[in-house]
Amino acid sequence: MRSRILVNAAIAAALAFAFAACGGGGGGSPTSPSANDGPIAATIVIDATGTVAPKDVTVPVGSRVTFTNNHSAAHDMSSDPHPVHTLCPSLNVGLTNPGQSATSRNLDTARVCTYHDHINETNTALMGTIRVQ
Repeated sequence: MRSRILVNAAIAAALAFAFAACGGGGGGSPTSPSANDGPIAATIVIDATGTVAPKDVTVPVGSRVTFTNNHSAAHDMSSDPHPVHTLCPSLNVGLTNPGQSATSRNLDTARVCTYHDHINETNTALMGTIRVQ
């Protein structure tokens, strides 16, 4: 019985590590003391039909974006490209359950960031663009 508990604990730890490595974890660890103190410049809502709105936003350099999930399913909003999420890692907000919100880290570089739902990576209703200027 004890060995089964240890095996289950090891599996749970491995899964937690795998999900964290994929950009999850509620915004990740800040890379500097100011990584999470920029103003929230836009809120992107996943509506009851599972569609993001607005699909295209422009925010100032140093600001953050909030994703609000009003859908009945959980979503994992992440930077492109799938599955590495490296275009704009600050957007990797992690798993957001129905009724919850998650905010990005500071978007500190002027560029065009595209994103998707890691769970539904081909669903265009859950893709959008954030222009950081």
